[in-house]
Amino acid sequence: MNIQQLENVLLLSEKLNFTRAAEELNIVQPALSRQIKQLEDQIGAVLFKRNKRNVELTAAGYYFIAEAKKLLIQLERVKKQTVQIHNGQAGEIKIGFTHSIMQTILPEILKTVHQRIPGIKAVLREMNNRDQYLALQQNELDIGFATNPMVPFNLKSKVLHIDNFVILLPENHPINQDNYSDFSVFSNEEFIFPSVADGPNYVHILESICIDAGFVPKIIHETDSASTSFRLVEAGLGISLEPISSLYGHEFPIQNIELKNIKQKAKLTMMWNPEREKDYPLLFELLRNWKVE
Repeated sequence: MNIQQLENVLLLSEKLNFTRAAEELNIVQPALSRQIKQLEDQIGAVLFKRNKRNVELTAAGYYFIAEAKKLLIQLERVKKQTVQIHNGQAGEIKIGFTHSIMQTILPEILKTVHQRIPGIKAVLREMNNRDQYLALQQNELDIGFATNPMVPFNLKSKVLHIDNFVILLPENHPINQDNYSDFSVFSNEEFIFPSVADGPNYVHILESICIDAGFVPKIIHETDSASTSFRLVEAGLGISLEPISSLYGHEFPIQNIELKNIKQKAKLTMMWNPEREKDYPLLFELLRNWKVE
């Protein structure tokens, strides 16, 4: 089995047509058929169902293709990292983050990494919790920063900072910082929440704030963008819960009440795939020992 065979089988899995795949690879169709047959013989499993009209992946084929994609991604990373080391460069790290992380700890972390490991390049992607889990497990991210994530068992994590939540209200809302008593005053309000699919644990925590106050929240809008949530609150389309750090650097015409006396907290958490530690030992040593000043 070689790299070219893997690339060819991946292309065939996309085209599901030997003739079109062979044309794109600039080889004759019988040669591609022989390559695929040789690969199947080496593996000991049939990857494609073939007949005169159709080509389909078998169950074994679906599994093999998914794993082959991961192998090629990893190989490309190894090649790139090797060249960077040869050229005396520190390398490239891919970082996923949620909004509140960027408003608080991430800029300071990046600044420290830049000072301690000169030359390292950070590629940043704002992503919800669920997409970070998947990207970390598939080695498409090196590090993820999320709020109250439900960390998969095969990833490591560390809570870096704990925030209070705030309730966001339109400017003309009758409840304000001066007359607020407890969270039950919002029992008849309409709420703006993130989607459950993109961060079930985080949403569960927000719901529990309401339930502890004696009511189930009426959710009328869902968004995973803090800025969108701010705009919806500003327009009077509902109220929202956010970590207080989400407000840093924003000047939306809305009011907020910090919820200091509830048990629920926003835990800003770093996650990583332990397999990446050997590639960036200095980086992970620095981050594992990180403390918020």
